[in-house]
Amino acid sequence: MAKKGKSVFFKIIVITGVLLILAGIFTAYKAYTILYKSNVKLDDKNSTYLYIKTGSDFNEVLNQLNTNKIISDASSFEWLADYKDYKNHVKPGKYTIKNGMNNNELINMLMSGRQEPVKLVFNNVRTKYQLAGKMSSQLEADSLSIIELLDNADYLDSLGFTVDNAIAVFIPNTYELYWNTSAKQLFEKMKKEFDKFWNNSRKTKAENAGLSPVEVEILASIIQEESRKYDEMPTIAGVYINRLNKGMKLEADPTVKFAIGDFSIKRILKKHLLTDSPYNTYQNKGLPPGPICLPDSRIIDKVLNYEKHNYLFFCAKPDGSGYHSFAKTSAEHSRNAQIYHQYLNTLKIK
Repeated sequence: MAKKGKSVFFKIIVITGVLLILAGIFTAYKAYTILYKSNVKLDDKNSTYLYIKTGSDFNEVLNQLNTNKIISDASSFEWLADYKDYKNHVKPGKYTIKNGMNNNELINMLMSGRQEPVKLVFNNVRTKYQLAGKMSSQLEADSLSIIELLDNADYLDSLGFTVDNAIAVFIPNTYELYWNTSAKQLFEKMKKEFDKFWNNSRKTKAENAGLSPVEVEILASIIQEESRKYDEMPTIAGVYINRLNKGMKLEADPTVKFAIGDFSIKRILKKHLLTDSPYNTYQNKGLPPGPICLPDSRIIDKVLNYEKHNYLFFCAKPDGSGYHSFAKTSAEHSRNAQIYHQYLNTLKIK
């Protein structure tokens, strides 16, 4: 009986041991599955983006992962997120999710806030509303929050700008910043870039032209709308600077279009010239109060390196080339203008 009892006890020990080993294997497999088995299945894509808005909680993140079919096993992700306390450390941003990532990699990335920078690009902008729209399409900040700052006189004054010229702080380029950058952080970033662009060399050239950096940008915005020919832009800049120095009105057609708010006008008529607006340089002396578009940095440099000459007028050439004829006297300019108007008549442009 004693031997039989020992045999049963031994069997129990062996069976218990086997069960413990199996349990250990199962636990290890389960842990491996939760931690290291791929849980991101993107079908035919190598990667995708996850946008976590400011103020989002874990449930909103999990819902996005499920709705966009980024993860295949939500329960394992949620278990590990709870274990790592990610649920209490959700960070906003734009994250690159790569196909084949496991829960551990995904949660570590999200917890650390290791997001993908946005390459912010804005060009071909005429108004602050267009600017706000382009910004908000690339960033979390909505257009309203950007417009509110563009209209905030006190805030803009602290940066050295006014409501009229505030868009001058946005010099078109490609900038790297995070998707969840707020409107205020965006302005701070752009002000730093503005100061970097306006180095001592450019400031000295502006001063020698009798202009402030913002005034240079305003003039560059007019020239950008006047011509697409970079090689003649320094000449056009020289004309405008000559007129400013003589106290003459700029009489720039693009400022009239801006004042009216219609950029499709192909022929400026007398009725257009009567438009009552501080931007209408046919009615007001000097530069308009702000840029009529965001000028390319190359055109800003064309203004800074303007051509010194005696021209006071210019008119588009009647050949469709996009180039202009320059004149020193009003009589000469009148002849050029008459020829150009006859050319528009032949094209039936009214």
